[in-house]
Amino acid sequence: MRLRADLTLLIVSVIWGSAFVAQRIAGQQGSVYMFNAARYLLAALVVLPLAFRVARASRPTRQAATPAYPREQFKWMFIAGFLLFVASALQQAGMVYTTAGNAGFITSLYVVLVPFALFFGWQEKPHWMSIVAVVLAGVGAFLLSTGGRFQVRSGDALELIGAFFWTLHVIVLGKYASKFEAMSFSTGQLIVCGLLNLGVGLIVEPMMKFNQQLMFAVVYTALFSLGLCYTLQVWAQRHTPPADAALILSLESVFAVISGWLILNEKLVSIQIWGCVLIFVAVVLSQFKEWNSSTIAHDHLVEGR
Repeated sequence: MRLRADLTLLIVSVIWGSAFVAQRIAGQQGSVYMFNAARYLLAALVVLPLAFRVARASRPTRQAATPAYPREQFKWMFIAGFLLFVASALQQAGMVYTTAGNAGFITSLYVVLVPFALFFGWQEKPHWMSIVAVVLAGVGAFLLSTGGRFQVRSGDALELIGAFFWTLHVIVLGKYASKFEAMSFSTGQLIVCGLLNLGVGLIVEPMMKFNQQLMFAVVYTALFSLGLCYTLQVWAQRHTPPADAALILSLESVFAVISGWLILNEKLVSIQIWGCVLIFVAVVLSQFKEWNSSTIAHDHLVEGR
C-alpha cells in the first residue's frame, strides 16, 4: 500500500508539473482570483458526483446512528480549503510579477519546510536522511528553476509566503484528512477554496475575458491538476508520511521544466539537468530510510524466531 501511495503521488507530480504551463498562460493575462475560482469550482463539480456515489456505496456498511460526514470532517475540510485558497492565490499572484523559474523554485521550498514544521509544530524529530534529502531537494530545485542565477523579483515575496501555506496544507492532509473518506474531503476543500477565490475576485478583480488559451488553462487544471490530483493526494497521504509525500511531490518542478521544454520550447541547460538529478536522488533517499527500517524490523523478527 505504501508503494502504491508513493507511485500515486508521483503521478500527481507529473500532472502538476504539466499544469504549471497552463498556470503561466493565465498568469500572463493577469488573472488570479477569478481564474482560481473558475478552475476550483469546476473541479468540485466534476468530483461531486463521484463523492455522492462513494457515500451511497458506503451506506450499507455504516451504522444507522453514524453520520455520513462527521462534524470533525467539515472542520478540517474548511481548514484545508482555506490553506489551499491562500497558497494558490499567492502562487498565482506571484506569477504575474515574477518569472516562472523563480516561482517554481520558491514554491518548491515547502519540501524543505515540511519536516522542520513537523519538528517545531508537532515535535516530530526528522530522520537524518530526511535532513540530507531536503537539502539536496532545495539545492536541486534552485539549480533547476533558476539555472543557478536567482534574481529577486517583486512577486518573490508572494511565492515565499505561499510556500509556508503549501507546507501547512501538506501537513493537514497527511495528519488530519487521512481520518476521513478521501473523495468527499477532496470535494469539500475544492468548494471552500473556489468560493473564497470567487468572493475575493468579485471584490478586487474585473470579470475574466475568456479566450481559447484561458479556457484551456481553466479546463485542464480543473479536470486534472485539481479534480483528479487533489483526490489522489488525499488518498495517498493516508498511507505515506507528510515529509516523504512533500519530497515526492517536489518532482513537480522537474516535470514543469520538461513540460516547458516540450510545449513552450524553453531551453534546458546542463545545470538544470543536474538540478533534476539532485531532486531524484533526494526522493530516492527519502524512501531508502523506509526500506532500511523495514529491513531492520524484518531482521529483528527473524532473530526473535
